[in-house]
This record gives sequence, C-alpha cells and structure tokens, in this order.
Amino acid sequence: MSVLEGKAKYGFWGCPMSKNLLLLGDSIFDNGVYVRPGEEDVTAHLKRKLEPMGWTIDMRAVDGNLVEHIQAQLDTQPVPKPCVFVLSAGGNNALGYLDSIQNTALDHSIASVLMGFNEIRERFRRSYVDAIDAILAHGQPLIVCTIYNPKFPDPNLQMLAETGLSFFNDVIVEEALKRNLPIIDLRDVCSENDAFANPIEPSEIGGDLITESIISKIASQGFL
Repeated sequence: MSVLEGKAKYGFWGCPMSKNLLLLGDSIFDNGVYVRPGEEDVTAHLKRKLEPMGWTIDMRAVDGNLVEHIQAQLDTQPVPKPCVFVLSAGGNNALGYLDSIQNTALDHSIASVLMGFNEIRERFRRSYVDAIDAILAHGQPLIVCTIYNPKFPDPNLQMLAETGLSFFNDVIVEEALKRNLPIIDLRDVCSENDAFANPIEPSEIGGDLITESIISKIASQGFL
C-alpha cells in the first residue's frame, strides 16, 4: 500500500475510514425546536450532506444538557464502531453563571473576581476532562468544538458574556491540545447575526455553517 493509499484508507490516529458520525452535547446540535417550520436543523443538514456518501448520523446531543450529561448520552445505546465523535458542550454550564456576572450589587476587587473565575474554570475543567475521557475510552476519534459567542442585543451583556466564555473556551482548547484533538472554533463559524435563531441558539443558517465545518474537519483528517 502506498502512502497516499494509506492516507485514503485510514483517518487520524490510524483508524479505518468511518461512516458513523456521533454527535454529543447540547442545543448547538439539537436545535430542531429553534428553527422555523420547514427549515433544516443540524440533523437534517448532516443527513442531507452525508447520507448520500454512506454515513449514518447518530444525534445524541440534547437541548439543555450540561457537560456532566455526556456520559449519559454515551450510555443511551451501544456506540457504533468505527465512528467519529463530535462534541459541542459547555454553553449551558456557562449560561448558569449569567445572572452572577450581571450582578453589580457588590463591588469586588479585580483579584477577588479573577479568583472567582478561576474556581469556576477549574470546576468546569474537571467536568470537561471527565467527559472527553469517557468519550476517548471508546477508542474512536473525537473532534471538539469551542463555545460560540452569543448575540445579545445589550452591548454590556454581550461584553460580559464574551469575557466569561473565554474562561470556558480556554479549558476546551487547552484540554483538546493536550490530547492532540482536532478543534472546531465555533466563535469563527457562527460570527454573524443570521447564524442565530435567538441570542444563544443556532438558526438554519447557523446549522448549515456548523455542519459545513464538521464535514470540512472530517475531510481534513482523512475521513472523506
């Protein structure tokens, strides 16, 4: 077998070509209730684009789920092998702190604020590491996604949200790089207003952009 033939037959980590795409996470993937009637959600986009090439789409992401729910998503049924996992999770973990970052009743020092963010970040890291380790235990390739920035109409809230999310995204990128995992930066993918059905959920256009990024990443790793 030539080097080119080997690259065509085997994807990253030397795994055989996979035809199963398994998505884990939250409403970034499970966005069906947020698109308009007749529009395509992420699942529909992927089926239209990948099923003609022989792929099956296993959508296990659940709207509203946290990083802590990834193990339960894995356990819903046996994992088809070989497969490629794509994980987009953490946004709902971050959303849980939205009220806190808007609370200006107390005037804290910069040091105390940063210490508080550090505690939040490291708590999230523990949960995120548990999630990706549970996925990797199946011995299949994993692609991870960062959390995109929302589109809040209030510029002050938008600034606070982007600043807070940077702590969560730092964990995602750092832990992915430690494990040499491919990364899709959804902050770049969904950067325009029309990618959003509301301030925090992807529209049909957003779903199209997200699925194009997934397919592009799979292709760049040798799976298409």
